[in-house]
Amino acid sequence: MIAYLLSIISLFLIAPLMLSFIKSLKMFLLYKRPAPLLQGYRNLYKLLGKETIISSETSQISRVAPFLVLAPLLLTLFFLPPIVHSGFYVSFVDAFTITGLIALSTFFLMLLGLDCASAFGGMGSSREAFIAALVEPAMVLTIFSVSMMAGDLGVGQAGVNLAAHFPRDHIASFLFAAISFYILLIAENGRIPVDNPETHLELTMVHEAMILDLTGVYLAIIELAASIKFVIFASLFASLFLPFGLQFSAPVAILLFYLKLFLIAASVALIEVNTAKLRLFKVPNLLGIAIIFAFLSLITFYVLGA
Repeated sequence: MIAYLLSIISLFLIAPLMLSFIKSLKMFLLYKRPAPLLQGYRNLYKLLGKETIISSETSQISRVAPFLVLAPLLLTLFFLPPIVHSGFYVSFVDAFTITGLIALSTFFLMLLGLDCASAFGGMGSSREAFIAALVEPAMVLTIFSVSMMAGDLGVGQAGVNLAAHFPRDHIASFLFAAISFYILLIAENGRIPVDNPETHLELTMVHEAMILDLTGVYLAIIELAASIKFVIFASLFASLFLPFGLQFSAPVAILLFYLKLFLIAASVALIEVNTAKLRLFKVPNLLGIAIIFAFLSLITFYVLGA
């Protein structure tokens, strides 16, 4: 149990570092001076010390919503697959629970954008709802498909089963699910080509539009929630689609797990450097690919398993 809690705390603490690593790697690849890897922690520290200003046009939702955005994501950290052999994990949490908690966090973020009485906030919330409506069904299908291949609908147990017995007989279905989930990782975290987290231009922003009116502690909470969401998706991808390392001793397994996280972050940085942001009306084409691959994963699983 102590190792279980320490793994959750370590994921919580490493979350700002992941996004700082992506930004630093992108700057390096663009021949710019990389930002410090600890910049994410510095930003949170600065925001905690700044004055929190609330518009007179807002309701109590703006004071409560930041905490409700963060809470479901913190709860999701407890339901991730284990990172060491024989480690404690919650075995009964399935695809619907994980997707539902992430969707609940997104709902409160959209509510926060709408409550700020700003045209930008409403625009960002409507765009986020548009994207989430396509992401969530694909996410349920993808996690359900890989859970079926693992022989257990519980996400934690599925990660353990995949590490012990890789589904070689269903490699095509497994690859389809991996491609689908990677697209969802990019979309749900507002990365290029779906969204650009480093701009405040009206035509390009989704996530940033919803939090333009936030300052101080509230903005720090939202930024922390965004980094935790990325860690959740990266951890799920590492545990379900890169299922190796649990057979080693605890120090080696932990090192391999965090290496996988940074490799996933590096792949996101490479895609962002070499890809332009899509126009909003073309985003459904990309998310449609994720849905198609999720369906293909399920279909090939049942066809090959018949």
